[in-house]
Amino acid sequence: MGDAIFVQRSGYLGVGIVARCGVLTLAQLAGLAELARVVECQYCKMTTRQTLIFIIPETRLEDLRAGVAALGLRVGVFGEIVRNVKACAGNKDLCQRSLSDVFALGGELQDRFMNRPTPCDFKIALAGCHRGCTDPLCADYGVIATGSDTYEVYLGGRGGSRKPVHASRIADRINGAGVIDLLAFILDRYDALAEPRERLCNTIKRSGLEAFLPPDDFFNPYRSKEEENDFLTFAGL
Repeated sequence: MGDAIFVQRSGYLGVGIVARCGVLTLAQLAGLAELARVVECQYCKMTTRQTLIFIIPETRLEDLRAGVAALGLRVGVFGEIVRNVKACAGNKDLCQRSLSDVFALGGELQDRFMNRPTPCDFKIALAGCHRGCTDPLCADYGVIATGSDTYEVYLGGRGGSRKPVHASRIADRINGAGVIDLLAFILDRYDALAEPRERLCNTIKRSGLEAFLPPDDFFNPYRSKEEENDFLTFAGL
């Protein structure tokens, strides 16, 4: 595990820069443009993980680190850890289709869990509606908004592979607090069940999805009373 800094075949360094779920302020954009000039950046590359790659001479790395920190950004992370959170522009200012503020929720998840050690790299994706622009079903932990502060959670997806895996739904109708606490539970189970460098989908295949499911009453605090009553009525209780 470590920083997302990679030596290119050209001899330059590729350095990943992380914003809060890929959203930059005007000041950060302007600052990055000036920083790119100062550190002799050869290329700027936007990635599918909502990061920005600067291709720079190795001698400018410390200047880049300092400049990134001064802008309220950070160098990305890589390896057997929770990666930066990939979230859509899901709030009322950034997307007309958003059903809930997944940008804020994604920021909370990133602040709390990014860089946490895991048996293998662990990717999180949030989408503000069923269109799933951020590919939540291809993430280890995928979240889809279905209403105001109401979400479905999917587990065990894998994209960017010769053998992609479609995630399985493990929760629905839970609020943002439930999404956060469920992720903490899942990461603890992953630590307990996985073999070294075993991707989550492979641990699930070996151990079974049931091994990752919380107790039946886990979700009760994260659902509205109205939803609980609807379920009880449906169940005839």
